[in-house]
Order: sequence, then structure tokens, then C-alpha cells
Amino acid sequence: MDLTEFLTHDSGTLAYDVTGEGPLIVLSHGMGDTREAYRFLAPLLVEAGYRVAAADLRGHGESSTGWASYTRTDTAGDLVALVEHLGGGPAVIVGHSFSGGSATIAAAHPAVAAVVEIGPFTRVPKIAFGALFTNAHYRTGLVRLLRTGITGNVDTWLSYLDHAYPGAKPADWAERQAALATTLREDGRMKAVQKMGQSAPKDAEAALPALGVPALIIMGTLDPDWADPRAEAEGIVAAMPSGLGSVVMIEGAGHYPHAQFPREVAAAVLSFLKETVSA
Repeated sequence: MDLTEFLTHDSGTLAYDVTGEGPLIVLSHGMGDTREAYRFLAPLLVEAGYRVAAADLRGHGESSTGWASYTRTDTAGDLVALVEHLGGGPAVIVGHSFSGGSATIAAAHPAVAAVVEIGPFTRVPKIAFGALFTNAHYRTGLVRLLRTGITGNVDTWLSYLDHAYPGAKPADWAERQAALATTLREDGRMKAVQKMGQSAPKDAEAALPALGVPALIIMGTLDPDWADPRAEAEGIVAAMPSGLGSVVMIEGAGHYPHAQFPREVAAAVLSFLKETVSA
């Protein structure tokens, strides 16, 4: 991990690190994780000529706990505050899962030039009841997510992560999971995860029709959080103004394509930025 820096904001403290030189990209992870989720993707973006800031969500990693609320709108405000703290835009925000919805909301700020959403919860999820009987991959993921939300149990969350990384795991999987478990067992961490899980993305979905910057949706073909990952990605784009959104599917990836297939995700992000922000 790079040297941790801290930003005091909204009566709390946000942890982040910055590497590289060039246009700013801010990476925001999903709930129940830390900024280390981008340990493979960030160096590839730096190598491509970007200044990359990776931040811990409120209540996660090295950021403080005890925040008044944990909504996507809150996280959007955190990300914008970090962009401003780092000198302002234009900046690109990359948000995974919970933070995908936050990126949509943050896009309303003039400092944000584009957003990338990876496996994003940007629309209010609807349980596909028929798929619960026909799609075991979807059913298992949903059950483990719901159990985590109810119990706040770290081991249950880790079992979800194991399922959400189908196929080959990253080489540092065991070490990474052990470190994450230690972090999540700190006082207040799983409470933050539970509160985020209870926060429906109504705010993010409402922001989609007013989106004013280019957006890329990256989704794993084996993401267990949706019965049909491609349909969810295309549904997000369909709710945006015409011509702003695009979809890239990462074959064989689960809910964490940036950790499973970082080179493929980096290629998709860099191509998108070349065609939009750099055009």
C-alpha cells in the first residue's frame, strides 16, 4: 500500500493514497472492502500516464467510523471533496458496486469529466424470483449478501467474496482475505457495511436521467449479484441521456473484474477515456 494520506471532511476522516502524474482518476471501492481492491488496476492506470487516487469509503479501511449516515449521496460528496482537495478537475471517478451509484451522483459536479462504474448498484435492485430456482450462482450470492446484511458477520461476508470471485482467484487471495477480515473486525466496520447495504440506490437511479458526462459500465459476465449482468448494465445505460453510456462485459469475471482481470479492465477504461475525455 502506498503512503496513506487523510482528508478531514463532514465530521470524519477519509484515508487515501495518490500515485502517478497526469490527469486525475479517483478510485472508490465497494462496501466491505478497502482501497486495496484496486491494487492491480491502479498501477496500470499510472503507467498509462494518470495521477491515481484510491480512497477508503467512510467506515472502511483506514477511514474513520461513526459517520452519521452511509448513503451513495454521502460517498459522492466525499469523492467530490477529495477531487477538490487534490486541486480540482477535470477528474474521472471510477466507482465499484456501491460506489458506482455514488459516481453517478458525483458526476453532477463540474469537476467530474467522466465516470466508470464497475459492477454498479446504480438502480434499485429487484429480486429475480424466477432465477432463484433456475440460477444457482445468482441464488447463492443473494443468500450470502442477505445473511451478511442481517447478521453483520465477517465470515459470512468472506463467503460471499469467495463466491463473487468465480474461477481463479488473485495470487494473493489468502493474504488479502486475512487482512480484510482483520480490518472488518475492528469496531464499527461491519456496522458501516450493514448501513450501506440498507441504503437503497434511489438517489443514484434518480440521477441517471440528468447525467451530463460520458459513462462506462463494466460488468463481469459471471457477476452473481444479478440474474442477468448484461441486462443490468444495459438498463443503467438506457436510463441515461442517449449517447452518453456504453457497456463492456468482462468474460468470466464475477463482481470484482478489476481484481480478477485488471488488464482487461484497464484496457476498457483507457479506451473509453481516449474516446471521450481525451477527444
